[in-house]
Amino acid sequence: MQKSVKYALPELLAPAGNLEKLAAALTYGADAVYLGGPGLNLRAANAHMSWEQVAAAVAQAHAAGARVYYCLNALPMPGDLPHLAEHLERLADMLAGGVDGIIAADPGVMAMSRRRLPHVPLHVSTQASTMNPAAAMAWHDMGASRVNLARELELGDMRSLMRTLRKECPELETEVFVHGAMCLAISGRCLLSAWLTGRSGNQGTCCHPCRFEYKPAPGAALRLEVEEKLRPGETTWEIEEQQDFSMMFAPEDLCLIKYVPALVRLGVAALKIEGRMKSPLYVAQVVDVYRTALDDFGAGRFRPGLYLTELALASTRPMGSGLFLPGARKAGRRARYFDGVPALSSNVLAKVQERLGPDSWRIGCRGRWTSGRRVQAMLPGLRRPELPAYALETGEGGRLEVLNPGLTAVLRCESDLLRPGIFLRAAPE
Repeated sequence: MQKSVKYALPELLAPAGNLEKLAAALTYGADAVYLGGPGLNLRAANAHMSWEQVAAAVAQAHAAGARVYYCLNALPMPGDLPHLAEHLERLADMLAGGVDGIIAADPGVMAMSRRRLPHVPLHVSTQASTMNPAAAMAWHDMGASRVNLARELELGDMRSLMRTLRKECPELETEVFVHGAMCLAISGRCLLSAWLTGRSGNQGTCCHPCRFEYKPAPGAALRLEVEEKLRPGETTWEIEEQQDFSMMFAPEDLCLIKYVPALVRLGVAALKIEGRMKSPLYVAQVVDVYRTALDDFGAGRFRPGLYLTELALASTRPMGSGLFLPGARKAGRRARYFDGVPALSSNVLAKVQERLGPDSWRIGCRGRWTSGRRVQAMLPGLRRPELPAYALETGEGGRLEVLNPGLTAVLRCESDLLRPGIFLRAAPE
């Protein structure tokens, strides 16, 4: 008989780049979401909401019992301060049913937030690069109730930091990024985008040039190996041409799923998933994995092989442990998973949109679906049961043999597995 583990499980904090992604996060088990309004957040260019959508998101999340944290984590220029004041006024107007916290990185933003919204918890963004307990307690002195620990910290550093905070500042919460894109710079403090395109990553308009593909200039060599001066003979950076272009700056994505037990035992308040610019499907799958891992650990079991297999279907780049493992900063030690990039689009078939009748559901097609193909329902808890007999139909009742991506159709199926918001995927052959 398995024994439950007596640790307080951390909050699972998920990205909500729009209302559809918010719904995916809530459906698959997020305890809280973070989002941004029109400007002054680090996804201001492509993953923000209007004020009307922010209000709708707050209402939807609260109805589901989840918390909402509002991002004001850009580093504003002098001319942005009137805009910041407007944001705070807007948030104050909706305070009765408003956000549950503000995420900020700039000391001035924090000070203005505390003055205008003293009762709204203040969370310090990863952009602040909090790496030691003195910095964490300094943020607390400025009114912060939670700090996001820098992704550059090893597990041993986190243990030391947490030990000090438990003694000297036990009321301060800590939050750790566990999954998603890593930046070439220290927690996003990068100038590549501003230098190349005039779009500043620190003000929410990064074009992610580290993810661009490059090739040697005409006449240049097709392979580059770099060695460091004091370590002759040791290649420390290698760029190799692949199909004409190579992504030479991008690190692999962060994946700490195997180390969730260590983070729970550490006593962090929240595990955070990156990805406001990712798809609703990505949010659904990753949230489902980490929710299940947390619940499994609380129930006295842990299945890292299952979690990694599912995450492989959601990955767009190789995944690794970043700088989390002991010695990673000095020796480049890290775990790396899935060097190949699986194609998810051929696997996921549709999203259930709404129930139309006792045995009929409106679905939005995501991948080419041939009638008669075996189909799994992607249910929360990493449950993947197979649907019984079904039929695909047009809205007028005509039978469909093939359903193509982007189309809406009716799924006829007598099953209690289906519900709005879940995804359907092809069963393994």
